[in-house]
Amino acid sequence: MDIYVGNLPYDSTDRDLQAMFEKFGKVTSARVVMDRDTGRAKGFGFVEMPDKSEAEKAIAGTNGQDLNGRALRVNESQPKPKTGGGGSRGGGGGGGRW
Repeated sequence: MDIYVGNLPYDSTDRDLQAMFEKFGKVTSARVVMDRDTGRAKGFGFVEMPDKSEAEKAIAGTNGQDLNGRALRVNESQPKPKTGGGGSRGGGGGGGRW
């Protein structure tokens, strides 16, 4: 199951994210999304856990938790919406897999 983790502190690393979720079960991958220009974290990331029940426990156990003064937003990752070519710049909420 893919998990979206938002509102991460900007100094978060892949290792931090993995350690946070390993408390709940096996983590296949953990990735903090980085800004290409600055090299700084963008404040969100993704975790992949193969066991759905462990992933659901991880979501319940981390969503809303404080991490360095920031309340995490954690939920099941949703596919990035496909956009039509109509010239509209669709607004986006968090949670899409980029």
